[in-house]
Amino acid sequence: MGKTALIWGAGGGIGGALAHHLKAEGWQVIAVARSISKIEEFVPLAFEADFGNPTMVQTAVTAVAQQVETVDWWIYAAGDIAAEQVKEMTPEVWKRILDANLTGVYHTVHFSLPLLSPQAPLYLLGAVNERMRLPGLSAYVAAKAGLEALAEVLRKELRRTVVVVRPAAVNTPLWNKVPFKMPSNAMTPEALASRMLQAYTQGMKDGMMDVLYS
Repeated sequence: MGKTALIWGAGGGIGGALAHHLKAEGWQVIAVARSISKIEEFVPLAFEADFGNPTMVQTAVTAVAQQVETVDWWIYAAGDIAAEQVKEMTPEVWKRILDANLTGVYHTVHFSLPLLSPQAPLYLLGAVNERMRLPGLSAYVAAKAGLEALAEVLRKELRRTVVVVRPAAVNTPLWNKVPFKMPSNAMTPEALASRMLQAYTQGMKDGMMDVLYS
């Protein structure tokens, strides 16, 4: 049996590309998503969970633990975005964005740590948030900035590699949720997946992984 990757958010564009790419490279992939309808055909070990719900995350981890002994690469590729100014944004929207980009990271790390091999790194999908501090993106940039701070603390607490992947524009459905034109040089999810696997294979240490072009 080859190495095992646990991908949180495998139903999205980047998470799905990672799942496909790792499967093609001979990895055993464990996929968790809000809905597995799009992934269960190519990832037999797929589980559903709302990452903002700790009970559902814990249930998913328990199910994963019944299928694998250890995880070699832990990846959080989930995310969501909303383009609404603070004065118009409802608390429900704020919570949804924070759950997807930040709180969900806490839940999934907290419950799945016992599954990780001693050398397994954590890869967290971030963003070049300092370039995105624009009207309407308060929840998203706050969550991504918070993610970087959380990662720094996790490195110190867990004493294991924690990498924040900060891609520039990636061609995913998230662009349909914002009133901005996708850059013409936006990379494909597949290109980002390939870069992430390359970083893992080369043993990238702690820090930020800025991927500004494909």
